[in-house]
Amino acid sequence: MIPSSRMHVLRFPDWPLRAVLGEPPPHPPVALVRQNTVVASTASARALGVRVGQRRRLAQGRAPSLRMLPHDPAQEERAFVPVLRLIEQHAPGVLLLRPGMAALRSRGVSRFHGGEAEAADALLAVLAEEGYPEALIGVADGAFTAELAALRAEGESARRAIVPVGGSRVFLAPVPVAALGDEELASLLARLGVHTLGEFAALGEGAVRDRFGEHGARLHALAQGSDSRPVQPRPPDPELAGEVGFDAPLGQADQIAFAVRQTADAVMLALADASVVCTEVRIDLTDDDGRVNSRTWLHPTCFEAADLVDRVRWQLEALAADARDDDHDAAHAFRGIVGVRIAPTAVDDAAHHQPALFGQASDERLHHALSRVQTIVGHRGVVTAAVAGGRWLSDRQVLTPWGERSVAPRDPARPWPGSLPGPHPAEVFDPPRPIRVRAAGDAVIEVDERGALSAAPAFVEDAAVASWAGPWPMREHRWDAARSRSGHRFQLVDERQRAWLVVLSDEGWLAEGRYR
Repeated sequence: MIPSSRMHVLRFPDWPLRAVLGEPPPHPPVALVRQNTVVASTASARALGVRVGQRRRLAQGRAPSLRMLPHDPAQEERAFVPVLRLIEQHAPGVLLLRPGMAALRSRGVSRFHGGEAEAADALLAVLAEEGYPEALIGVADGAFTAELAALRAEGESARRAIVPVGGSRVFLAPVPVAALGDEELASLLARLGVHTLGEFAALGEGAVRDRFGEHGARLHALAQGSDSRPVQPRPPDPELAGEVGFDAPLGQADQIAFAVRQTADAVMLALADASVVCTEVRIDLTDDDGRVNSRTWLHPTCFEAADLVDRVRWQLEALAADARDDDHDAAHAFRGIVGVRIAPTAVDDAAHHQPALFGQASDERLHHALSRVQTIVGHRGVVTAAVAGGRWLSDRQVLTPWGERSVAPRDPARPWPGSLPGPHPAEVFDPPRPIRVRAAGDAVIEVDERGALSAAPAFVEDAAVASWAGPWPMREHRWDAARSRSGHRFQLVDERQRAWLVVLSDEGWLAEGRYR
């Protein structure tokens, strides 16, 4: 009897490179780069010293023949969909863990083929025949242990590794704690002298929960071989997109939005039939010349039919705004829309979005109220704030329209030399606004190459300066004349106890923010 917790995990090594190059290994020296950092490399590149996390210049120095390509996560996902469909033809119920990694319950496929090893060999044979000879399979109690077993299978001639029933804890004991995927916890455990999953599993459950909370307790359970993640079968891909065409081009946003209501309802019905909800959707607007205006919309929870109609209207209003800016192409597209297509691009299991037993009234009322206000004042009339990376304060604040997930354009966790440490000003001026700063006798203040002041600040706006600090130099993009920015920051407190953050740049004195 095969336990229900047994899992087959299929791994495709170097999948990001396989998705880009379109052919199985071996690959020539190739690396994928994002933000001048290597995020993936082929085996031949690793043999030359190229490693994930290296800067582009260092990687090129290690391997002069290295080919650099941009990293595109969306392409990885698109390329993996045919693989999932291929697996589903022979073992229904496959679950996507991430591009290049898929899981399925062992019980059904093992019964069909006469055993776990036989099922793994049959799947590997099918994948090899279809052009994926590099595939590996791990079998264990739970997806986490099976995934690590699939990693070990790379050194096995059979390209599979099977952990016996009940043997997860022994198998996991020598594995480094970094395998849990939590760098902060792994670093802390290493400082405490805990380096392997076996050592972590030996700690008391109560002590781990008290120190690390529920998240730490969950990882502690994984280290013990108890993988409690629910694995839901991936249903066959239904046709979720909805499309409507117009006999004559339509030019009014409200007119088009009204015409797509039935299409939005049809999309929601298709999602309901598949027991999924939509968290990301792409809307395509086609004009009478066949040109398509596309935009992807995100939602913090999941879309409803009214939300889809609102997104169509907002996208049309954006085209109208472009038309007012004398953009001829946008004006033409907005005046002559002949078709609208609504295509969900990301879905989630509907069970994850069911209301709680007693509801979530506060969150529901808040979302409903803000959505109603947004319908009245426009898409960008209601925004939420998030922190991004950057040196200028205006670069660090990201305002996202309500109903969309905030995506920081720059990673705030990365080092930003020259950025302002906390506490930050409560009010940020975007863009920085001109401000009058003078020395005694209305003299002009200058900063020389060594950072020395020609005179101390005495007046800011119409008030005397009570105290000040600075200057602190700030320079960025010095290698790019078009993007280069530099200046010297000061903090000024005037006689009215107003605190300012100002910058002396080539444009003169600018106020970045004001403290409260």
